[in-house]
Amino acid sequence: MQETILILDFGSQYTQLIARRVRELNVYCEIHPFNKIPVLDHHCKGVILSGSPFSVRDENAPFPDLKNIRKHLPILGVCYGAQYLAQSSGGVVAPSEIREYGRANLSFLDQNSNLLHGMVSGTQVWMSHADTILSIPANFRVIASTSDVQFAGFRVADEPTYGIQFHPEVYHTTEGLKLLKNFVVDICGCQQSWTPESFVETSVAALKEKLGNDKVVLGLSGGVDSSVTAMLLNSAIGKNLYCIFVDNGLLRKNEFQEVLDGYKKLDLNVTGIDARDLFLDALKGIVDPEKKRKVIGKTFIDVFDTEAHKIQDIKWLAQGTIYPDVIESHSVKGPSATIKSHHNVGGLPDYMKLKIVEPLNSLFKDEVRKVGKTLGLDAQFIDRHPFPGPGLAVRILSDVDREKVSLLQEVDDVFISGLRTFDLYHSVWQAFAVLLPVQAVGVMGDERTYENVVALRAVTSTDGMTADWAHLPYEFLAKVSNDIINKVKGVNRVVYDISSKPPATIEWE
Repeated sequence: MQETILILDFGSQYTQLIARRVRELNVYCEIHPFNKIPVLDHHCKGVILSGSPFSVRDENAPFPDLKNIRKHLPILGVCYGAQYLAQSSGGVVAPSEIREYGRANLSFLDQNSNLLHGMVSGTQVWMSHADTILSIPANFRVIASTSDVQFAGFRVADEPTYGIQFHPEVYHTTEGLKLLKNFVVDICGCQQSWTPESFVETSVAALKEKLGNDKVVLGLSGGVDSSVTAMLLNSAIGKNLYCIFVDNGLLRKNEFQEVLDGYKKLDLNVTGIDARDLFLDALKGIVDPEKKRKVIGKTFIDVFDTEAHKIQDIKWLAQGTIYPDVIESHSVKGPSATIKSHHNVGGLPDYMKLKIVEPLNSLFKDEVRKVGKTLGLDAQFIDRHPFPGPGLAVRILSDVDREKVSLLQEVDDVFISGLRTFDLYHSVWQAFAVLLPVQAVGVMGDERTYENVVALRAVTSTDGMTADWAHLPYEFLAKVSNDIINKVKGVNRVVYDISSKPPATIEWE
């Protein structure tokens, strides 16, 4: 079993970021709701309490039962977690006179503290709280302060319990990773053995044991998650893995054949299915984006089920589920009312009666890519921008037909090819074009035109949870706009989306 840090989630927007930072230290961690603490064994080396949108003063504030943890395992309380530790032990938490949000500097830090060892006085931290700790119990010791926050950090004298009112997981806390390393490595004693290589080794062994000689079917999308899932399963069970790659007519230009050829080079047992007409006919006249997703999902299930039934004695369905999907399903806020149909265009019909295997359900997206590199997966798959399951259907903001798909494929191809030519593709997390339900007046030669408007979208991000619009060079945008209008008949105007997430989403539908 892998040594583990347990992260208790109180609903903070930063909880997943804490986990990702701990994973960067090659230490495995898991997020669990504060009210569903798992049974802890000797593999659990420490516990981190997350921040929260709640105040500890709220009547319905989350109060975890830590009686089996405190004094037994190291604890680090972050923001709300620190305030909870202080108040539940007899300290006082009250509203801040001025809301403490943004950059601050530690005017005092105890460098003899194991938690802050190696950090420098004056180091920048990130505050984000409306409450503050006014007093701490007698057995608490101050280890950090700012000019405004006396109890920015504390240690409990008779137990390995720490609290900090700032967020070490965010980029703006300049020595945050050092603090987390001090906690998980020096205080908790983790060996930093969680590596892509160790994941591959243990996962392949576990899959061999779990699946034996059973047959497994997997729907491939061309994305990194399903591709890495296929590689892991192929390493474990070889030709007993049956992959199905469906062309729904909503992929990028030439993508189906290029991706299919790439899969065959990997020696995967893959069947390509041309179902373009089925999907496009089913989408005829549909404008509502959620209806589009449902139609695409149902059609995918029908096609996938037909192909899967051609394989005898299938026992398992493999899925490329990753850890953020798992976290969301058992969030402290409760399971999501609506599944992200954006990503999950195909569900498992009850009548298929297959068992589920999800080899990546403990990994974040960046970890999936690292595992893919370890497995020797081609950059074609590892570095590919995320692409929605419904494909171009949710990038056509009107009803979908063959002409609109073809037009958007050409625009998208000019944009993505341009990013590669200008060596910008890998500097953005995701880029794409959107066909707007708008026509605009233009002039080409001596003639007046009334043609389509397309929007270009490029964002920077690490995991898609938040994203900033990519500040692409003006020269590049001018070149791409010119190329699109000159090369793609039916487009006479190009706009660039400069919205960030939040408040916007990455996709338009």
